[in-house]
Amino acid sequence: MTTADDLARRTTRRGWWRDGLEASVYLVAAVGVALFVASGGLLVTEPIDHLYGVGRAAGIVAAVLVLTQITLISRAPFVERAIGHDRAAAVHMRLGKAAFILMLVHVALITIMSASFDGRSLLEQTTAFWELGWFMVAAQAGLGLFTIAVATSLVIVRSRWRYERWHAVHLLMYLAIAAVVPHQFLEGSTFRDGGAAWWFWLVLYTLAVGSFLAYRVVRPLALLARHDLRVAAVEPLPDGSTSVVMEGRALDRLGARAGQFLLWRFLDRDRWTQAHPYSLSRVPTAGTMRITVKPSGDASAALKDLAVGTRVLAEGPLGVFSEVTRTAPGAVLVAAGIGVTPVRAMLEDAPDPCAVILRVRSRAEAPLLDEVEALAAERGADLHAIEGPRGRGWGTAAGETLAALVPDVAARDVYVCGPVPWADAVAADARAAGVPEDAIHRERFGW
Repeated sequence: MTTADDLARRTTRRGWWRDGLEASVYLVAAVGVALFVASGGLLVTEPIDHLYGVGRAAGIVAAVLVLTQITLISRAPFVERAIGHDRAAAVHMRLGKAAFILMLVHVALITIMSASFDGRSLLEQTTAFWELGWFMVAAQAGLGLFTIAVATSLVIVRSRWRYERWHAVHLLMYLAIAAVVPHQFLEGSTFRDGGAAWWFWLVLYTLAVGSFLAYRVVRPLALLARHDLRVAAVEPLPDGSTSVVMEGRALDRLGARAGQFLLWRFLDRDRWTQAHPYSLSRVPTAGTMRITVKPSGDASAALKDLAVGTRVLAEGPLGVFSEVTRTAPGAVLVAAGIGVTPVRAMLEDAPDPCAVILRVRSRAEAPLLDEVEALAAERGADLHAIEGPRGRGWGTAAGETLAALVPDVAARDVYVCGPVPWADAVAADARAAGVPEDAIHRERFGW
């Protein structure tokens, strides 16, 4: 049984992980710049050399941010434990924008200062870099790929693209990184000449790329061989959703908890190139796992046609939307639409007291509602199913609030799963009711 002291120690430990991980990014960037300065990178007298040195320093910080991005999306366990998949993805996006701006500063200052020193136009200087070697051509091509990837990540573009198309273009980022890396070691004198800076970058690249390969490539393949996960049943539901039951060996050793999700890749002719995040819709056992998916896009709509026996490659478990983040003895589980899937699984192991709040348009459109009702009755959990058109907040025109539905909500953890604007509205209501920020846990459906 988890005691109050256990919950307090767990919260403190997660805070150290989270704060330490974020602080380390700035520390590593500072060390990289310090090594550059120590090597004489800014110990010059001419203004043109100062600006050239600033350009190189901008490139150093950009490189640290890009390597941090790789580490954040490597799905390494230490990242997942520290900040969870959602927050890691959000930080990854923010760092990407900052890294791209610093790359532009780096390229602009190096090109402008070199052109001024050599008496060339900017276009002439750009092509003159090619004379240094193939790695400079590759670096310029890499910048072009970065530009495409960043442009397609803008909200105005993503909102008009299907996820599958955006993800395919976003994969160019990996090719861009591979194209840019060689010039850092072969052209930059700070790294080319060896010494502490060379080893600093070698260790940094090894950690980032090593984590990526270990947890994005090697581990999923190892899990496929170890667990032999296969589709056992495809079950259409009355609301239009589809449950996919999978069977395998020793699935409990994956360590998946109720509330978490995995990235699923169904290895048939049409789907083997696609990996999609779906939450577990019931607590996994040693032999089975289940997901329930709403047909909100081409990939999710096509799951109803999965063939029994299809092999499944799974990455994870991912996310901290589970019991491990709980800070208080009780819980409030709040979900909208297909966001009910992790909540339904968590209800199996929910603490006492527990309240469940479901936001549905109608019973006919509510996935897994019958299962949630049965589990709530079995476990003695309070269930509030709010039906009807959505109001200005997260409820209906009646203006439901968490404090009204669960009077002691401030003394519980609140778990929220649903569309991004809706989940943000629930979180705001929780804060207004006095729920501490560390006790609000969100799994927001969106990309």
